Amino acid sequence: MEDIITLLPDHVANQIAAGEVIQRPASVVKELLENAVDAKASKIQLIIKDSGKTLIQVIDDGIGMSSTDIRLAFERHATSKIKKAEDLFHLNSKGFRGEALASIAAIAHVEVHARRPVDQVANCLKIAGSQVESQEISPAPKGTSIAVKQLFFNIPARRNFLKSNTVELRHIIDEFQRVAMAHPEIHFLFLQNGSELFDLPKTNFRKRIVGIFGRRTDEKLVPIQEKTPLVLAEGFIVKPEYAKRTRGMQFFFVNKRFIKSPFLHHAVLAAFEGLIPKGVYPGYFIYLQVDPKRIDINIHPTKTEVKFDDEQSLYAILRATVKHSLGLFQVSPTLDFKREPTLDVPYAFKDKPVQKPYIEVDPSFNPFTPSTVSRKEDPRGWESLYSVMNEKTIESESIPENAQIPLDVKDTPKVFQLFSKYVVCAMKNSLLLVDQSRAHQRVLYERFLKSITTKKAVSQQLLFPVRVPITPPQALTLKGAQEILEALGFQIQFKENEEIVITGAPDFFPAERIGELMESVADVTNNENKTSLFSPADMIAKAMAGATAIKPGQTLNIEEQQGLLDDLFGCKESTVSPFNRQIFITLEKQDIDKRLH
Repeated sequence: MEDIITLLPDHVANQIAAGEVIQRPASVVKELLENAVDAKASKIQLIIKDSGKTLIQVIDDGIGMSSTDIRLAFERHATSKIKKAEDLFHLNSKGFRGEALASIAAIAHVEVHARRPVDQVANCLKIAGSQVESQEISPAPKGTSIAVKQLFFNIPARRNFLKSNTVELRHIIDEFQRVAMAHPEIHFLFLQNGSELFDLPKTNFRKRIVGIFGRRTDEKLVPIQEKTPLVLAEGFIVKPEYAKRTRGMQFFFVNKRFIKSPFLHHAVLAAFEGLIPKGVYPGYFIYLQVDPKRIDINIHPTKTEVKFDDEQSLYAILRATVKHSLGLFQVSPTLDFKREPTLDVPYAFKDKPVQKPYIEVDPSFNPFTPSTVSRKEDPRGWESLYSVMNEKTIESESIPENAQIPLDVKDTPKVFQLFSKYVVCAMKNSLLLVDQSRAHQRVLYERFLKSITTKKAVSQQLLFPVRVPITPPQALTLKGAQEILEALGFQIQFKENEEIVITGAPDFFPAERIGELMESVADVTNNENKTSLFSPADMIAKAMAGATAIKPGQTLNIEEQQGLLDDLFGCKESTVSPFNRQIFITLEKQDIDKRLH
């Protein structure tokens, strides 16, 4: 009987290893940028074509490589970072396992130029599919240049699984931002198809964050700092009022390495408890310095997950540090998410002048006369508490045939508002409780989708155009969504100095909320999981509906309540909001009777 176990050929083993380390163009970008950082570069350039599918090139001015090093660098498990197993627990570098370059060379065409400061000329190495094609001298400058072309050229199935250029570019930008934020002492330059996306000069942590996320980010940041024998924690948290419903500005760095840690994320959430509503995520940029002996960074091929030897203490320190900064910078006292919104001044009375109160006194009134003492209030006066229920009725004819309303339309329901959050229909044998915000989201969402499809939205010229500062990634996203936004009635001009100018908008949309909307559109259309399930038009319609819908706590008059219900039950889908949340519930009379039995 023949033996069945054999050793894999090197090129097959390299392709298998590449499947673990190199999942998409962004994986190559991460590895090459980290190698450039380890090479002690002061300037790093990232050049991308076709979102990395055609070219990924990283150029640095670091220490370079010798003719021998440049060849060995592409062998499996070849590394300059470790000599023995104990070195794994004293690491201060990015790469150390010696898998990345070998994996990249197994699935792409690679051309490397490297020159040390002591050398007169550089060395050039060309590899394709793990096979060395040539090695010769080159007139390249000091440092290293690695160009990766035709990624996955020999694995068509893997190449077919890549997402659209927009999604792949978004992942590349994410990896670039993570490395750039971890190393503000290095000058980073990022070019995509010949256009400059980022030019980030050497600076400090705060300015690097602002350089990446835009000028408006600066006012949102609150510094944190705490030094203990276990950890040095510093960085910034984003003020609670700028918390978002989408993730995107949560960054942890341990020893200048970006990591993902649900455990530490929960510590930050715990510090924000009571300051932000449920389902909203705070932003943070937190840098932790820990003794390398106390962490294990070798538990995942991408090295984005680490294990701490004393997680509980680290959790407590981080939570206390964030909480202390929120209090120290007087963030907490200025916020009150549980205030009663019904005490706000109604919009219609906002600009009315204050009038001196007039007190009318009946001089003939004597509380001690027998008639006054024995007088009882007319019990019919209690009826006035419920008079609002009789002010307006919903006619059964106003409910369309396809309305998904679980009530007997032969009844004559009454409407009123509850807690400035729900619109209630009082029926003969049941109550219908409608979440006013979710209902309005559904109405607007279907209206916006119709406008995008028919392109018949009415645009109104703004007397004062709105200027919105944006980051280069946001500009890319909004340019891709420009046609859809224009179908909704927006008129957008893109400026070179990282801003857009809105000269026209739908007549119903408030100008002061345009900036918020554009930021929201950029956020939702950048999410890979969502865009893989829904079209950009659908995501933009949802963002528009969420930004413009009636909010909880907004007072509605009877006509507005009635109109909202009419519009809701005229929708194609009236049971759930665009974000798949239940819009209304019913309380049957028999259920209420049972509760009060």
